[in-house]
Amino acid sequence: MASRIDKTIARLKQRIEEGQHYEAHQQLRVVSARYIKSNNPQSAIDILFSGAQSLLQASQFASGGDLTLSLLEVYTNHSIPCDPTSKARLYTLLSLIPAEEPTRKKIINAAVLWSSKCSDYEAGDPELHHFAGSLYAKDHEPYDAEKHLLLGTKDSCVVLTNLLYTWYAQDQPSTAALYASRSVLCYLLIGNVREANASLDLFTSRLLEDNKGGQLAVQSVETSALDARVFPALPLLNFLRLLCLAVTRGRAGAEGYRSLRAHYQALLQEVGGWDEALEQIAEMYFGIQVPRQRNFMADMMSSLFGGPPGGAPGGGSKRLQVGAPKPVAPELD
Repeated sequence: MASRIDKTIARLKQRIEEGQHYEAHQQLRVVSARYIKSNNPQSAIDILFSGAQSLLQASQFASGGDLTLSLLEVYTNHSIPCDPTSKARLYTLLSLIPAEEPTRKKIINAAVLWSSKCSDYEAGDPELHHFAGSLYAKDHEPYDAEKHLLLGTKDSCVVLTNLLYTWYAQDQPSTAALYASRSVLCYLLIGNVREANASLDLFTSRLLEDNKGGQLAVQSVETSALDARVFPALPLLNFLRLLCLAVTRGRAGAEGYRSLRAHYQALLQEVGGWDEALEQIAEMYFGIQVPRQRNFMADMMSSLFGGPPGGAPGGGSKRLQVGAPKPVAPELD
């Protein structure tokens, strides 16, 4: 059987090299369907992967993308485990698909959906999220990147924060908190306190590095309860630091949280868009009940899997570019 599969793959690869792209594409679909019908998914996977790779290398992106989607159908329908081997095939194929190819986003969403069904991660495999988010970040598509990076690995936090800082560097210095909040508040909303702190630390470190000349005033605050850098001109960045501190140490309680929010209330009202996120955080970490409840993770997954937009940060996909509009805070609507 292995010999037959190898011969089939070699024959169809030769046709692609000879420029018979359409014919090879159709035959690859027919042959893979035959193996699926005979309950031999592994052979179908081998043929689809090899064919997709050859077509993509020949710059036949639509055809290669179509076979990649077929490969994911086999993965899903036959409950192929989300293991290093199965993910490696997807990494190889996705790396060959350019950003402008429409099927790329379909493939990424289908891959995440498969991994949510065939791994231990209900929200999708973190390594797969990291790979997808890093692809989007490399192609300067911040809205798509952050959805995946928020659900990725520890390395994803660095990629996401650097992306947000690069975006911020093109805007006014006073908008730092808006960009930092896109990771900090969202990490808190999905219960990842460690990465919320890590992201804020990295963002602040880069801010300090870029302001060694003293353009931005910085104060050191060292007490028994706090050891941090405070930016008098960026009060909402200080708010994010105090919020993370309150969540991490868990000693502020409901009254402490209310006091913190009251102290910054005027500024929070000016920003707009943070209220619902902060209400959910108040309920999650401080036991403060809110009249209206939303599930940020459910909304994010709905957005990733092609449902109506909900909790994912920001709006539709747009490329990061100089002069890009200032982002609003992470919203749940």
